Amino acid sequence: MRSIDGVHTSITAFIGRARQGPVNKAVRINSYAHFERVFGNLWLDSSLGFAVHDFFRNGGQEAIVVRLYHPNPSKSAKTRLAVGEITLEAADEGSWGTNLRATIDQNVTEGDAKTLGLKKADIFNLTVKRVNDQRTEHFTNLSVKDSPRRVDKVLSIESELVRWGGHWPSQLPKISAGDDKLTEAEKKLDAAKKMVPINHLLIGATTKAVEAAKNAMEASDGFVLSIEDDFCPMGAEVDKKGLYALEQADIFNILCIPPYLASGDVDRDLVAKAAEYCEKRRAFLIVDPPSDWKDMESAKTGMEAGVGTKSKNAALFFPRLKQQNPLRNNQIEVFAPCGAVAGVFARMDGDLGVWKAPAGLNANLRGVTDLTVRLSDAENFELNSLGINCLRIIPNVGFVVWGARTLQGDDCLASEWKYIPVRRLALYLEESVCRGIQWAIFVPNNELLWRLIRLNIRAFMDALFKQGAFAGITPKEAYFVKCDKETTTQDDIDKGIINIILGFAPLKPAEFIFILIKIRQMAGQINE
Repeated sequence: MRSIDGVHTSITAFIGRARQGPVNKAVRINSYAHFERVFGNLWLDSSLGFAVHDFFRNGGQEAIVVRLYHPNPSKSAKTRLAVGEITLEAADEGSWGTNLRATIDQNVTEGDAKTLGLKKADIFNLTVKRVNDQRTEHFTNLSVKDSPRRVDKVLSIESELVRWGGHWPSQLPKISAGDDKLTEAEKKLDAAKKMVPINHLLIGATTKAVEAAKNAMEASDGFVLSIEDDFCPMGAEVDKKGLYALEQADIFNILCIPPYLASGDVDRDLVAKAAEYCEKRRAFLIVDPPSDWKDMESAKTGMEAGVGTKSKNAALFFPRLKQQNPLRNNQIEVFAPCGAVAGVFARMDGDLGVWKAPAGLNANLRGVTDLTVRLSDAENFELNSLGINCLRIIPNVGFVVWGARTLQGDDCLASEWKYIPVRRLALYLEESVCRGIQWAIFVPNNELLWRLIRLNIRAFMDALFKQGAFAGITPKEAYFVKCDKETTTQDDIDKGIINIILGFAPLKPAEFIFILIKIRQMAGQINE
């Protein structure tokens, strides 16, 4: 019997602007330090870094980050690096390339050249350094002539910092010769000439020429993102760009789109598209409250107007967080809660399981100094009944997540997917089972196959039952698996379809506990 392994439950995807890093590429990140190495430090022009930082600070373990870039038509997207007569280009968009330095040398041997079928004069070495973090790349035996070490091809495959960016020369550009015959002062001067900033055009140019070149080649960090041009451009799903760059990822469970508009919000149409995409990918969307929700009444009004979706695969958390901003001398500023909440999801999944509500006294928010709105129990009750999950401050505990409803959690909707843990458990079961029975493809679609599928799934469900994932005292009360001739008809068999029905008894969270206490004064004698 083949076993079914449970999939991850808290890999969180983030999409937004960053100072550096690949564009429209889903990059797996396992720590905030890793994020900094790939995408750069916190940036005042983007909330992405702050959200990722909150995620890892609150218990997140694994993230997928997609950097988007909206070009400035009046400036170059990538900065350029000139070394002698060789011109290189930063691998990715943005002004981060001004931190690059490069040197070339001909410390090569005849043997190296002969191996490539070239002359010694045809090959050279290239060293590229990013000065802000001292990251260095060294490439040996490169050539501008057609060979296995042709410089443009080598850089496109091996370098994460630069690409070939100039015209293609017919021969190796001149490199200062006879270094061994130079004085120490001349060597230092020569080295200074070869180790030039990325925004300088030509070695030996006049000061006036260098400044002109700098202005002409200065790269832009891009403009504010838009849904039409960046998140969902024409053909984005086919090209795996924007929101759909996540098609490059095998799996993600939670999606966060930190605010990117000048108003500090996310376009409601994008929320709708993101929720639709999450339903397709069996993922869960965390929605931030609009910036104009300043109190309970504005939150109620805003919820009635709509936030872009009522998806069962989405949840909204209110209010926003107040935290220190290290880029402004630790001044207290307002931040969207999605990253911190996703981190709590991940921490609670690891500690208790995806079937437990990511809320309560254990769901504390780390790094928070205050909330933009402090809600009372009565206000919490009113907002929660509308499907708004509240963030609260609890005496002697601190700041916590105090709600676990999806955007179908409005009491008036009476949805079976009212609660976050119930919906996320269903997504977990569906994804795990679908992946776990891939062996059944191309196996004869008959009773023997159906019996093996039932055995596989029951073993998986029984293990979860023993962990307390379902309601019910016995397995029969907790779940059922049906895959037989009633679920899969002859017409299904002819079409190559297997139908499996999987049911489970969910653990629904106790949101409010009402206690009726009667105090009665008793009449009687006093015992002496």
